[in-house]
Amino acid sequence: MQVPPAIAHVFSFFPLHTYPQIKIQSGIHPDLPTIWIHPPRSAASRLSTDVECLKWQAYLALRGLSKIAVRCDISPQGAMGARLPNLHLANGQLLPAQLIPTWADEMLDEAERPLEGYKDQAALDESRAWVSLLEGDVHAALIVAQPSPSYLMSLITFPQPPSRPLESILAPPPPPLSGMSSIFPPYGTRVSPKHIESKYRDAIAAIADRLGTDKWFLGSSGPTPLDALVFAYLHSILHNSSHSIKTEVDRRVNLGAWELRVRGLVSAAFSST
Repeated sequence: MQVPPAIAHVFSFFPLHTYPQIKIQSGIHPDLPTIWIHPPRSAASRLSTDVECLKWQAYLALRGLSKIAVRCDISPQGAMGARLPNLHLANGQLLPAQLIPTWADEMLDEAERPLEGYKDQAALDESRAWVSLLEGDVHAALIVAQPSPSYLMSLITFPQPPSRPLESILAPPPPPLSGMSSIFPPYGTRVSPKHIESKYRDAIAAIADRLGTDKWFLGSSGPTPLDALVFAYLHSILHNSSHSIKTEVDRRVNLGAWELRVRGLVSAAFSST
């Protein structure tokens, strides 16, 4: 079908132009690579209270990168994808979290690390199971243990929704609030805090046993992505969570000593802007 001449004449006043994609740039270029994070718990700390941000801080530090500035005054709504962290480069480019490993590889300019730093293929395969445990059972307990905001704060603030809903973390998924025989269609979920706490206790015991007296997890000679992930969760549990889940880590002396040692390494990589 041909466009009627009258309509075509109107469209001629609004031509459609296409342009190539433009890289996201910021108007102000930082002097140092700067990671945008949720605020630390105090002015003396440079480590985020948000475990997702802390994962990437630990990843950068344990890869051997340093002289990275920290900004904690950026709202998540001002970040790419409305999610922190972001990495603001000296050339003005802004990177989402998933592109941080690519940038780290370019900055280090080192030969490709075989097996991501793990001692062998078996350790690399095993690491995936520990990642699943941390981002599943441990993360679920961390969410449940977070204190709920007061009614007043809920009215005047807009809390950031979790990057992953609790229902998507639990395995198997929790049942709906309404039963099969209900006249209402299934809705909501029935989460059992006791079940989550039980799985969390087993997870922490397994992590402590696997670390033993090793310097790095899975017997690696140097830090790996798994070590960054373990540190982020242990630090969040020990310093940013309720007493109910902190006790399980406090009981394991090796976990506390390991977190303290790695905390010094991670903190040293960052400076406040």
